[in-house]
Amino acid sequence: MVNFVRQHTNPPVFIISLAVLAAFTLFGALFTGVIADGAGAIQGFIVDYFGWLYIIGVSFMLIFVVFIGFSRYGRIKLGPDDSRPEFSNTAWFAMLFTAGMGIGLVFWGVGEPVFHFQSPPVGEAETEAAAQNAMNYTFFHWGLHPWAVYILLGLSLGYAAFRRGLPLRPSSIFYPIIGDRAFGPIGNSIDILAVFGTIFGLATSLGLGATQINFGLNFLFGVSEGAGSQIAIVGVITAVALISVMLGIHGGIRRLALINLVLAVILAAFVLIAGPTLYLLNSLATNVGYYVQNLPQTSFSMYTYAEGGAGWLGDWTLFYWAWWISWSPFVGMFIARISYGRSIRQFVAVMLLAPSGASFVWFTIFGNTALSSLMAGEGGGLASLESDARDGMFALFSQLPLGALGGVLSFLAIIVVALFFITSSDSGSLVVDILTNGGDPNPIWQTRSMWAIIEGAVAAVLLGAGGLIALQTASLIAGLPLTVVLLLMCYALLKALQQEQLPARAPDALQPPEPGRAATRPRGTPAPQQVRSENPQDSTRS
Repeated sequence: MVNFVRQHTNPPVFIISLAVLAAFTLFGALFTGVIADGAGAIQGFIVDYFGWLYIIGVSFMLIFVVFIGFSRYGRIKLGPDDSRPEFSNTAWFAMLFTAGMGIGLVFWGVGEPVFHFQSPPVGEAETEAAAQNAMNYTFFHWGLHPWAVYILLGLSLGYAAFRRGLPLRPSSIFYPIIGDRAFGPIGNSIDILAVFGTIFGLATSLGLGATQINFGLNFLFGVSEGAGSQIAIVGVITAVALISVMLGIHGGIRRLALINLVLAVILAAFVLIAGPTLYLLNSLATNVGYYVQNLPQTSFSMYTYAEGGAGWLGDWTLFYWAWWISWSPFVGMFIARISYGRSIRQFVAVMLLAPSGASFVWFTIFGNTALSSLMAGEGGGLASLESDARDGMFALFSQLPLGALGGVLSFLAIIVVALFFITSSDSGSLVVDILTNGGDPNPIWQTRSMWAIIEGAVAAVLLGAGGLIALQTASLIAGLPLTVVLLLMCYALLKALQQEQLPARAPDALQPPEPGRAATRPRGTPAPQQVRSENPQDSTRS
């Protein structure tokens, strides 16, 4: 066992992460009441005292990545100058989209616009203005800002690993400013923090997915609802995800992501055709225009002078920002792993615009269809979504003239959520394994399987301990220190890129450690020279 840990892991990161997560899982399973009671208090404290940091920090990250992508640094590749992408554009987009947003789009596709329409932070509810603002808030939460967070970490990591030959781990990003300490206790601490952010951010997504699958099964087949059923769903989906883990990226995640993308398009196409098609097409243009025009104001609004606005901000924007930040090691590392050979400009432009654009289309189709029914007084079950967003997709299908096809689409929606669940668990276990093995982009399936099981266990504990509040609190706690790390990452990446442009050999501070100094890195961390020579196209399938 000792030899296995030394050979396949970075022992300090692996052992500490595993021990803390195992202790949390055991404690949460035995003392669910303690976690449930503390979740609300912790969430309120973070929202009250650190909300400003999330608002300013995430907006700054968006400005920074746009600057980097469209500056003179945009020509630089994530790899040698002659490197080529490992995956096709379609497969690349499908994997990054399903890993980055997946379950949340199905869960909130109908529920979030309806909620903002019925309970806006400012203004009168259930008016045309409320409908316009509801779509704007939804676009804001799922548009450019979250993808900027992912881009920052993914770009920094891909540049450090594939261009500079450093291990594929977040601590490598800080090598330009702290040198070999990036592979010592400081670097290990950064990687451990990334592990916790990934696990708890992923648990939030898996928990939401389990609750919606449970509701859908109850809606269609009468399966009982509750924490027990949801924990069982987490267990079943995690078991299926283990099969995908064993098949590796090409045989597992890539194929499932492509299938899921096709099914999601079919689902949206049916609603577009069966719903108010012309109204939806007009709404898409209006929504995007309103979002772009109001983006600066929306980005920095804390609703300081609006009664009840602070509570809305904590429940929605701050929760989302913390969720995206806590997910950033997971999504960022995964998209870095699949983006070898892409230029910085292509990486930023495609990842900023394509997934955001797809999200805008999705929310317009589902959200505006629901809003049109409510404003026409034909909302039916949609009117009660403010209290239960899980019902959104299924209530919408019952309102459309679909007949028996409504049940088929409801079942298809469950399949889409389940596949999002599987791809998130699979890619999440890959990322956590890379974080804990010292940066090897092709970890063995045994350790990946172990992390997939742990992810499911944490999600199950949070569901049993406090449901959505516990899930939100986990994201807020994990996201807070990572916000500071990501802001420091901006400086580290900019410094590295500035040195890249020098005509002569870069300063020693930017060069990977010499082979003779390998002992300063933790055991299990591959030498930078080894990583540099490795082309993911030629690597064995994980």
